[in-house]
Amino acid sequence: MCGRFAQAQTREEYLAYLANEADRDIAFDPEPIGRYNVAPGTKVLLLSERDDQLHLDPLFWGYAPEWWNKPPLINAHVENGAGSRMFKPLWQHGRAICFADGWFEWKKEGNNKQPYFIHRADGQPIFMAAIGSTPFERGDEAEGFLIVTSEADKGLVDIHDRRPLVLSPEAAREWMRQDIGGKEAEDIAVDGAVPANKLIWHAVTHAVSNVKNQGPELIEAAQ
Repeated sequence: MCGRFAQAQTREEYLAYLANEADRDIAFDPEPIGRYNVAPGTKVLLLSERDDQLHLDPLFWGYAPEWWNKPPLINAHVENGAGSRMFKPLWQHGRAICFADGWFEWKKEGNNKQPYFIHRADGQPIFMAAIGSTPFERGDEAEGFLIVTSEADKGLVDIHDRRPLVLSPEAAREWMRQDIGGKEAEDIAVDGAVPANKLIWHAVTHAVSNVKNQGPELIEAAQ
């Protein structure tokens, strides 16, 4: 985890939880983003702070620096993100937020893998901690971003042993602040994480397994 998620609402519906219009330099767009099956290797709207304002940039989901001779990574573990050779610079200077409606996980049931959609029980968007190569506005495909993950807790372990680091809106805003250092970000990751009892999940159609499929039916409960 995290390998697939939905980012389908309008920008305004996500941003309303994080900042008023004076605190962001983002063009108003009333159209829904409409991506119900976001996959790695595509450009994703990523939220970050520059010059004390929030900015939204389309950034490649996957991280592969020049010296990395393997396929791009899509996740970074919160347990070692701040101290690892590969992720420390991103953790220090490239913290961002990927907003979404929820994410997908596949659980083995018998001989098949059943996909599930995991989201907040109260219907609010989720704000996933991310780190990436800056400056984000250049939109590099060689060096993009990763979603930060943590160990799953409580009932979520039944679906997958890891989960995205979902932050409360208040913690998400702090996570992006440029004047916050790496150690302070570690504290935000612990204190601001949304607990599993705030999340619910349901089985969804197997059609979500094909990245070409899109549409609201992908996040609806399977019949």
